[in-house]
Amino acid sequence: MGSFFNLDNKLFQSVGKAVDCITLSMLWLLCCIPVVTVGAASTAVYYTINKVIRHGRGYLWSEYWHAFRVNFKQATLAWLIVLAALAVMAIDSAFMRQLAETGQNTGILSIVFLVLFFLVLVWAGYVFSYIARFENSFRQTLKNSAFMAIVHLPWTLLMLVLAVVSCLAVYVIFPLILIVPAVYAMLLNQILERIFKKYMTAEDLAEEEERNREYYN
Repeated sequence: MGSFFNLDNKLFQSVGKAVDCITLSMLWLLCCIPVVTVGAASTAVYYTINKVIRHGRGYLWSEYWHAFRVNFKQATLAWLIVLAALAVMAIDSAFMRQLAETGQNTGILSIVFLVLFFLVLVWAGYVFSYIARFENSFRQTLKNSAFMAIVHLPWTLLMLVLAVVSCLAVYVIFPLILIVPAVYAMLLNQILERIFKKYMTAEDLAEEEERNREYYN
C-alpha cells in the first residue's frame, strides 16, 4: 500500500507528466495570443519537453520562460517567414477552390496548395525545434532545417500525418486543445531527437548524456 503513495510510483509519474503537458499546452496557447510570438512559444515548448519532461532537468515554468526569452528574436523572425508562407498557401488554395466552383479545372491545384500548407507547417516544426536545441546563425538554421526535412522525408511525412491528426482531434473535440499541443511536441521530440543526434559530434553526445545522467543519479 505504501508503494502506491510513493511519488516514484509509475501512476504518479504518469499523472505528473499529464499535468505537465496540460500546463505546457496552456502556456503555449497563452503565449500564442499575440500571434507574433507563436515561434518563441513553440521553441520554448520543445526545449522544455526535451530538458524537463524527458530528462528531468530543471523546472518546467522557469525553463519554459528561459527558452522563450533566449530564443525570442530568432524564433520570432522564423515565425514571420513561416506565417507569410502559410498565408500564401492558404490564400492560393482558397482561390483555386473558388475557381473550381466556377467550373474551371483548378481543383487539383487547391489540394496541392493545401498539402504545401501542411508541409510548411511541418518544416516549421524542424525550425523551432532546431532553434531550441542548437546555437547557429539564422540563415544556417533555416538551411539546416530544410535540409533535414528533405533528407529525412519519411520522418517528415510522419510528422505531417501527426500534424493533420492533431488538428482533426482538436477540431472534433475542442477541449483537447488543452493537451494536444504538448503531446504533439512530445511526439516530435521523439522523432527529431533521432535525427538531430545524427548531426551531433561524439563529444556533444557524450556531454549531453553526462548532463542527463547527473540529474537521474
